[in-house]
Amino acid sequence: MKDGLKICTIGGGSSYTPELMNGFIKRYDRLPIKEIWLVDVERGREKLEIVGALAQRMWDASGHDVKVHLTLDRREALKDADFVTTQFRVGLLDARVKDERIPFSYGMLGQETNGAGGMFKALRTIPVILDIVEEMKELCPNAWLVSFTNPSGMVTESVIRYGGWERCIGLCNVPIGAMLSEPALIDKTLDDLVYRFAGIDHFHWHRVFDGATGREVTMDIIDAMLDPNKDSGIPANIHNIPFAREQLDHLKMIPCGYHRYYYIQTDMLADGLREYADPEIGTRAQQVKAVEDQLFELYKDPELAEMPELLSKRGGAHYSDVATESIAAIYNNANEHIVCSTLNRGAIPDLPADAVVQVSSYVGGAGAQPIAFGPMAPAARGYLQLMWNMQLLVEEAAVKGDYGALLEAVALNPQIPSGSDAMNVINELLIAHKQYLPQFADKIAELEAAGVTIKDDVVREMCEQGR
Repeated sequence: MKDGLKICTIGGGSSYTPELMNGFIKRYDRLPIKEIWLVDVERGREKLEIVGALAQRMWDASGHDVKVHLTLDRREALKDADFVTTQFRVGLLDARVKDERIPFSYGMLGQETNGAGGMFKALRTIPVILDIVEEMKELCPNAWLVSFTNPSGMVTESVIRYGGWERCIGLCNVPIGAMLSEPALIDKTLDDLVYRFAGIDHFHWHRVFDGATGREVTMDIIDAMLDPNKDSGIPANIHNIPFAREQLDHLKMIPCGYHRYYYIQTDMLADGLREYADPEIGTRAQQVKAVEDQLFELYKDPELAEMPELLSKRGGAHYSDVATESIAAIYNNANEHIVCSTLNRGAIPDLPADAVVQVSSYVGGAGAQPIAFGPMAPAARGYLQLMWNMQLLVEEAAVKGDYGALLEAVALNPQIPSGSDAMNVINELLIAHKQYLPQFADKIAELEAAGVTIKDDVVREMCEQGR
């Protein structure tokens, strides 16, 4: 019998790690953790050491006997792990800057998980997560993979479809953010309401019901969300442009915040372009880098032994709640309602049973058991099927290095207008990320030989500096 649980966190040098530690500490009575292994890459060594020291101080202050190990050896960290969490970003925040600025330089959306930027984050990330899965098969075959790595839906689907690893759930903080913010809009608590989510990661909708009477209160919440005097609870990284009243009346579901990039596309693009053009503001990645610099200065304080308030401005609020609650639900076979990315199994009949969807599920010892949502109405169904098929092509391109599959995905992506500019964006992103896209090495060499260069001055300078 093991003396407590071993947790392995890949991307352990992330600024999110203190929040993750906070979540584990709060749930220690349900999760008897003995050791936590934080693992990162050489480029992240300094941050790993800083945040790892803070993590140990947090555990020491909690009074629980938990040892935090720091390593650059992923295999050492994975050996005999009970749970593996992932929160890594291939290429660090510099890669996100490129994902955002290159599309914006051509007048297209630059965003972490949507448009061309989201596609390229998947291209860099999926091969790495599949390598991790192969190591898990050897080193911790009974572990659960709990992934918070974006784009969460595509990462989770690749783990299951290409990695053959079903002991995996993908997580996102957007659903829990909605569940924590919306009840107060109608003078209720979360315990009073029943939530049902369905869709794919960053492209889901939800309905809400009164737990006591069964009456649907979705439209009551929509009424309150559209009230300019109330806080709609939108994630901090998304500009709060209201949805059209008549559209929501017809939809009769609450779209997630990221739907603004599709339902209000030109307005959201204009806001992003405004920030891109202002060197004092910059894109979201550049804003986050500034916050991270401040966070790590705070983390260095040897007297700090708790999660600082500034972390709430980093984005990803409530990350620890959904990640650690999911682990506790699996470990304790709690069959708790958690929204996660998992196999569809008929929950959304508009997508195949083996599609990975983001749905309300009962999470317990056997993982996520999706709750039936039922068919979507035409507008939601059409958009959902388009986006899921687009993601399938991105996943194929990531695994096989297939440029043709990538172009097919581009043709389907609503955020990428077809034409020569689309080709320029894709080709520049390939060159900008070449050190993280070995599967496209031949195509990248061809593009460089043809003289393809990067238009955006900031990104071009980053590439010249080897960042």
